[in-house]
Formats: sequence, structure tokens, C-alpha cells
Amino acid sequence: MSVSTPASTAKGFVKPRLNFSQIFNMSFGFFGIQFGWDLQRANMGPIYEYLKASPDQIPLLFLAAPLTGLIVQPIIGHMSDNTWHPRWGRRRPYFFVGALLSTICLFLMPNSGSLWMAAGLLWILDTSGNIAMEPFRAFVADKLPESQRTSGFAMQSFLIGLGGSIASALPWIMSNIFHVSNASTNGSIPSSVEFAFYTGATIFFVAVLYTILTSKEYPPEDPDWKEKSKQKKRTGQWF
Repeated sequence: MSVSTPASTAKGFVKPRLNFSQIFNMSFGFFGIQFGWDLQRANMGPIYEYLKASPDQIPLLFLAAPLTGLIVQPIIGHMSDNTWHPRWGRRRPYFFVGALLSTICLFLMPNSGSLWMAAGLLWILDTSGNIAMEPFRAFVADKLPESQRTSGFAMQSFLIGLGGSIASALPWIMSNIFHVSNASTNGSIPSSVEFAFYTGATIFFVAVLYTILTSKEYPPEDPDWKEKSKQKKRTGQWF
């Protein structure tokens, strides 16, 4: 799996140690990303069945995640390594775009009117999720001194596990705790799944936006980084 390289910082600048709340803030977006991933992973099979997918079609429909990850992750990693905005930084524009597109897909998914609409939304959702997720992997190295990176990755892992666990159980929570109907009427997607996706979409976007608004990024060390990046592209050195 591709991992973006850490951003260099201003010349002579030593990254400060961050406290627990700062590490939590910069990692919280991963909670939302994993929430969206595991929500669709746990429920796309039943959604395909409600939309009358045949058993031999379902494995092909699930090719979206590995194929989009294979293609999108190295591209987004390279692009975010060579991005800098004075206000929004290096990684955060990708967080926002990926989260926005993923949120739209999660809202639309339970309203799919056909099998191929659901499959198309899943491909877009997996692509958008990778746009948001890949730069998050480099965010720890960008923000934290080497002595704290283990803590940063541990925080990400904790939030990934927490988000995935809650998301996988969300339709059950909807039907058994909030008493939302889990019955399918005339082959439609149950209300418990529908409201689970609406909730997951909101959590995805809010969690990523929280990280964007509470975390800053350090500028590139080399003032000529942009020109050097263009030179690499002209000579075919993409990665």
C-alpha cells in the first residue's frame, strides 16, 4: 500500500512535541473515514441483494475497493506531496475533497434505484475515500517529531478500530436501540440501513472537518519546491 512521504518543514525548524489533545485532533478524521469504509463494507452485500444482484455478480461488484486503492493511492500520495497552500496546507485540501464526495455518496447509496447505480456509487465512494485517507497516512510524519510518531500511529489505529466497530453495528443499533424498522418492503432497502448511511455520512464529514479546522501544517523547507516539482514532471519523474 502506498504511503506518502513526510513533508519537510521550514529550514532549521524542529517540530514541537504535541500533547494528547493535539494528536487526537489531527487523527480524529480517520475515525470518520473508517466509519464510512466499514459502513459500506458491512452493508453493500445486503444492498446488492435487495437490488436483485445475482450471486455470481456480487464478487465482481466488490472489486471497487482493491482496484481503486491500487490506482488512486499512489496518485493522490504524489499529488499531496507536491501541494502547498498558504492557508490550507498540503494534506487538508485532499481531506476535504475526499470527505465531501464520500458524504454525498453515502447519502445517495441507500436511495439507489438500480443495481448499477449502487455499484457506480460504490466505485465513487471508494475513490473518494482513498483521496481522503491516503494523505492521512503521511499526516503523522508531517506533524510529529520522530519520538512521537508511534503515539500518532497508535492514536490512528485506535480511532480506526473504534469507528469500524461502531459503523459495522450501526444498522443493528438503529433497529434494536432506536427501533427503526429493519424490514424490507417490496424489495426496498430497510429504514435501519437507510438511516445508518445518513448517520455515517454525517459522522464522516464532521470528523474530517474537525481535523481540518483544528490542525495546522508546516510549510515546505525548500522555497523552490514548486519549481523542482514542475521540473520532475517535465522529465517524467512522477514518483
